[in-house]
Amino acid sequence: MSQRYSISQSESDVQKDVIPASTYRLQLTPAFPFAAAGAALPYLSSLGVSHLHLSPVLEAVPGSAHGYDVTDHGRVREELGGERGLRALAAAARERGLALVLDIVPNHMALPSPLRLNRPLWEVAREGPASPYARWFDIDWEAGGGQLLLPVLARPDEPFTVDAGEDLLRCGDREFPLRAGTAHLPLPELLAAQWYRPAWWREARTSLNYRRFFTISDLIGVRVEDPAVFAATHAKVLELVRDGVVAGLRIDHVDGLADPEEYLRRLRAAAGPGCWVVVEKILARDERLPASWPVAGTTGYDALHRVDGVFTDAAGAGELTRQHGESTGTPSWEETASTAAREVLTGDLAAELATLERWAGPERASAVRELLIASPVYRTYPGGPGPDPQTLERAAARAGTAAVDGVRALLEQSPAFEARFAQTSAALRAKSLEDRAFYRWTPLLSATEVGGAPGAPAVAVAEFHAYCEERERDRPAAGTVLSTHDTKRSADVRARIAALSQAPEAMGPVGGPDPQLAWVARQSALGLGDVPERGPRLAAALLKAAREAALRTSWTDPDEAYEAAIADLVPPDPVELPPALSEAARANVLGMTLLHLTMPGVPEVYQGSESEFRALVDPDNRRPAEFPGEALAALDAGAAPATLAEEKLALTAALLRLRRSRPALFRGYAPLTADGPASDHCLAYTRPGGLVAVATRLSHRLAEAGGWRDTTLPLPRATGSPPTARARPPRTRERSGYRTSWQRSRWRP
Repeated sequence: MSQRYSISQSESDVQKDVIPASTYRLQLTPAFPFAAAGAALPYLSSLGVSHLHLSPVLEAVPGSAHGYDVTDHGRVREELGGERGLRALAAAARERGLALVLDIVPNHMALPSPLRLNRPLWEVAREGPASPYARWFDIDWEAGGGQLLLPVLARPDEPFTVDAGEDLLRCGDREFPLRAGTAHLPLPELLAAQWYRPAWWREARTSLNYRRFFTISDLIGVRVEDPAVFAATHAKVLELVRDGVVAGLRIDHVDGLADPEEYLRRLRAAAGPGCWVVVEKILARDERLPASWPVAGTTGYDALHRVDGVFTDAAGAGELTRQHGESTGTPSWEETASTAAREVLTGDLAAELATLERWAGPERASAVRELLIASPVYRTYPGGPGPDPQTLERAAARAGTAAVDGVRALLEQSPAFEARFAQTSAALRAKSLEDRAFYRWTPLLSATEVGGAPGAPAVAVAEFHAYCEERERDRPAAGTVLSTHDTKRSADVRARIAALSQAPEAMGPVGGPDPQLAWVARQSALGLGDVPERGPRLAAALLKAAREAALRTSWTDPDEAYEAAIADLVPPDPVELPPALSEAARANVLGMTLLHLTMPGVPEVYQGSESEFRALVDPDNRRPAEFPGEALAALDAGAAPATLAEEKLALTAALLRLRRSRPALFRGYAPLTADGPASDHCLAYTRPGGLVAVATRLSHRLAEAGGWRDTTLPLPRATGSPPTARARPPRTRERSGYRTSWQRSRWRP
C-alpha cells in the first residue's frame, strides 16, 4: 500500500529509558572515522533513531575495514580518531539526544603482522608458558611439542635471518622475538629453542594448537573466563560505560566463549544495570536464549528469520526446490547440511577435532565426531541441557551407543572438555552452515541467511504471532535486524528474491556447465537489479559463493580456469523482475520494514537501509554509507514519495520518530485476525499502547486470486472511544489488482 506518511519535526524528544528506542549501525573505518560519524549526527537525529551502534572501536590491525581484529584492548583506535575523538562524538551525540552502543569483541584478538602489535601475544612468543600473558590464550603446549604454531608463512621454504643485536628472528617482513639466550645458536637449534614455530599457513588445518575464531588462524582465541584476563581486556570499555560515553554493548560471537553465562554475569556486574546489552547469538528455529542470561536478548537474527519467512510462499518455495533438484542434482537440505558439516569438521577444523579426540581417547573419538555433526544447534552451554535425544540417536547410529554414552559422561564430568566441545560446535555450525551449505543449497537465496531455515523457509502468520507474543513476554528489549554487516544479502535484495516464491515460473530455465552456480547468478541478478557497478559487484559475489561452496574451487585450492569463467555468468544488462513480481517485491520491502519497526524489540537500522538498500555479501554490504538527507528533508517539507526508496525512507522515519517520542505505543502485543477469503494475506497486530500495524503478504498470489474481495479486518476499540469511531480517514487506492480502503470500525484491506 502506498500512502503519504506524516513526518513531523516536532517529534524530537528522546526516550529517557536505558533501553534504546532504536539503533543505527555505523561501520567505522579509517575512511569513515569518528569525525565522519559526527558529521552525520544532524541527519541521524532527524531520522528518529535514539542510539548509534558503532562497529568495534578498540585498537586493531592497521587499515582494518571492520575492527574485529583487536590488537590492544586498552586503547581506542587512533585511525578512527582515538579516545578523544570517541568522547567528542559521544558529547556531540548527547547534545542531540542520542547515545552510543559499542560492538565489543571478547572472544579473540588479532595474530597480526607485525606480531609486536599484539603485545600480550608477543610476550608469550618470547617467554612461553611462564609469561604472565600465557593465561590470555587457549594454547595447547603439549600438542605443539612445547611450541606455539604460528601459521604465518606464505611458503614452507621461506628463509630466516637472525638479528642478534635486536633479539629478533626475521622472515621476509615478519619479525618474531627471540627467547632469551638463544640469539647466537646455529639456526636449526635456534628455531627448535623458541617457544613458537613459524610455519606455512597450510599447516593450520592439521597442526594448529591454539583456539581461533572459526577457521581464521590470524584471530587467536582469548580466555576471558579468567577473571584477570576479563579485567585487562574490558577495563577501557567499562571505563567508557562508567563515564557515560557508552550506553549499551553488543557482544560479538558470544558462542565462542568458554562459559557465556558466567561471562555475561561478570560483565553485567561491572557495567551496571543501566547498560543495555545484547549478544550476537544464532538460535535455531525452536531454540531459545537461556532465560538465566542477564542480557536484553539477541541482536535479532531470530527476528530476521521470522520477518523474511512470513513473506515467503511455502508452496512456491517447494516448487523452486523441486526445480533446483532436477537441474543441479543437489540432495535434500538435510543431506547438504550434514555433508558440509562432515567436510568442515574433518578438513577445515581437523586440528580442533584432533584436540577433542585426544582428550576423549580413541574409544570415544568417533562419538565426538558424530555428536558434533549431528547437533542441530550452534552449541550447548555449561550447566544447561546437553544434546537432545534425536542428536544422540543419530550419533549413536554411526558411532555406537556405548561410545556416545561415554562422551556424554565426559561432557558432564569435565568442564574443560565441555567448554572446548561447545566452542568447536559453534565454529562448526557457523562454517558448515553459513559458509558452505548455504552456498550449496540455492533454490531460494533469500532463505539462506544467518539464522535461517533453508529447508523450511516459510513462516505462517500464526507462528509469527506466537514468536512476537513470546518475545514481548520474555525479551521485549532484545534486538531486531533485517540487514547487518554480516547478512549475505540486504533485506531489500532478499525481498525481491522472496517474490520468486510467489511465481516460481519466473525463475526461468537454468542450465550450463555449472547449474548450481547459475541458480546463484540468476537470483542474485534479480535481487540486485539495476544498481551502480552492478557487473563487478555481482562477479565478486559469485566468486565468493563458488569458493565458499567448495564444489569446484575454494579459498585454499582455487581453480583458476574455473574462476576465470565465473564472470561469464554475470548478465551484460540489468535483470529486472517481471512487473507483477516487481509490485510484489515492493509490497515485501514495505511490509518487512513495517514489521521490523513495529514488532516487539529494539530495531536496528543498518547504515543506508532506511532507504532502498540493495547489497550482496561482504564486502559489498560494507560499502561507504550514503545518507539520504536531501530526500528526507524534501519529505519533511511535504513532498510525496515518488520512488520505492522514498516510500521506505518516509515509512522508516515516521516509525523511528514515533518510537523515540512515544515509546508507550510500542508496548504489549496482540494479534489481529482478518475475516474473509483473503484473510491469510493480511498480517496485523496491535501494540495496546495505541498502534495498529497491518501488512500485506504474498501480494502476487493475492492479486492472482482476485484481490481482497470481501475480506475485512476487525479493529480493536480504542480506550474511551465509541464502537463506531473511525480507525482512520477514508482512503482508497487501486494498484495491481488489490484495493485498500478504511471504514468505521472494520478495515477492508
